[in-house]
Amino acid sequence: MRDPANARSFLFVPATRPERISKAFASGADAVIVDLEDAVAPADKEAARAGLLAALAADAGVFVRINAAGTPWHDADMECLAHPGIAGVMLAKAETAQDVARIPKPVIPLIETARGLAAARAIADAPGVVRLAFGTIDFMLDLGLPEDAEAMAIYRAELALASRLAGLAPPIDGVTPAIDDVDRVVAETRRALAFGFGARLCIHPAQIGPLHDTMRPGDDAINRARRIVAAAEAAGGGAIRLDGAMLDRPLVAQAEALLARAGEQ
Repeated sequence: MRDPANARSFLFVPATRPERISKAFASGADAVIVDLEDAVAPADKEAARAGLLAALAADAGVFVRINAAGTPWHDADMECLAHPGIAGVMLAKAETAQDVARIPKPVIPLIETARGLAAARAIADAPGVVRLAFGTIDFMLDLGLPEDAEAMAIYRAELALASRLAGLAPPIDGVTPAIDDVDRVVAETRRALAFGFGARLCIHPAQIGPLHDTMRPGDDAINRARRIVAAAEAAGGGAIRLDGAMLDRPLVAQAEALLARAGEQ
């Protein structure tokens, strides 16, 4: 698993199908999220949790999406987090910084409700938060929005702003429900980038390739970013010069972020 702060793609796997974890990583996804929430029916939660813990390798390096605080399954989900194969947690329907701070591993709060969005800045500042994620489908349901269109712009902007204010990596945008619609994956990934997001949630391995291709900057931009980073490393903390011009630290940070998006950091 790539550092989740630099990951571009987070692929869901149902907790009822732990044998798919290795296939998910083989798809090229930067991170894999084993889902104990939406992908598991209420009657199957306990069995899915037990089966996952039994099958999960100690070095699996997965994130696990656990059920929201206040649900009947949350406490039992929290107890399973001691497993060494669980590298981090995605908290479903995160609504308070206190609920996020209780999680003993790196956490990605999933903002899926109006309450969650209203508390996004406090949640982003909570201990252990790696980055925010936007659960667009449940969010639209909560607000009664018919489609993921212009009305969602203000909410995406708020998550990008909350992330920046907290010093987090750019947030993770929601899924494209249409598994085989490559054009839609590409269009929605471009929209995510335009709003300052740096990754997306995925529900099928076929979405990973188009997503990464869309996020990858052009070759000229990548080559210049490489040169900027190399010049900064050569400067050893001193003044940075490239092609006869002085470079400041924000330009170096931008170059590093671009290379991360290209899969080189």
